Amino acid sequence: MVGLTAEAVVWHDVECAGYAADLALWRELADTREGPILELGCGTGRVALDLALRGHDVAALDSDPELVDELRARARRAGVSVRGEVGDARSFELGSRFALVLAPMQIVQLFGSRDGRESMLRCVRRHLQPGGLLAVALADPFEGIQPEDAEPPLPDVREEDGWVYSSTPVAVRPEPDGTVAIDRLRQAVSPKGELSESAMTLRLDAVSPKELEREAAALGFDVLPKRRVPPTDIYAGSDVVVLEAA
Repeated sequence: MVGLTAEAVVWHDVECAGYAADLALWRELADTREGPILELGCGTGRVALDLALRGHDVAALDSDPELVDELRARARRAGVSVRGEVGDARSFELGSRFALVLAPMQIVQLFGSRDGRESMLRCVRRHLQPGGLLAVALADPFEGIQPEDAEPPLPDVREEDGWVYSSTPVAVRPEPDGTVAIDRLRQAVSPKGELSESAMTLRLDAVSPKELEREAAALGFDVLPKRRVPPTDIYAGSDVVVLEAA
């Protein structure tokens, strides 16, 4: 049980909305392109709204209708135009071409397989202008440490309408199928002090930048030098694969 806001919106904001370490890179890439921008896995608009507020023509795609509805509402309140679309990043059809497509926060590691990534790459390539760029963030939760030495990060906390929400990563573990499982404990405390709890597990495909670059090159992308989002005290860093539509 949570407050009045849709549950998907609440937990997305708790676990994702506070992240800002990558915004400088997305702004830099956007400022170098002339033409519309598409964000994959936009959620409630953390990146899309930031770019729209900076004057860019932005479309945003997510598979969750509640998140897209919230993004549209936030865009209206902010006085900016963002084209919010509901769809799967592996099979969308928007009838438009873009100068830049962004895939922040490891969205590409949620596709479950190489086949899923390749479907996304084909779909994005159809939507890119000649010379358009695709920038994909990839993270390794165990970067620089051994899995047995990993310590759970601090909880993500957010207060809204008198409710206090926290989401704590309680375990990060490699799975036999090659994915990395991140177990979270979600807690919501009502204005009356009532506590509710639930558990969720996020599974990330363990894919390296070189692996994604090889997959993209086989589908006709040119591979450009990758970029880096540095780690913070509470978030792992990301390598950003940069691909150009030939």
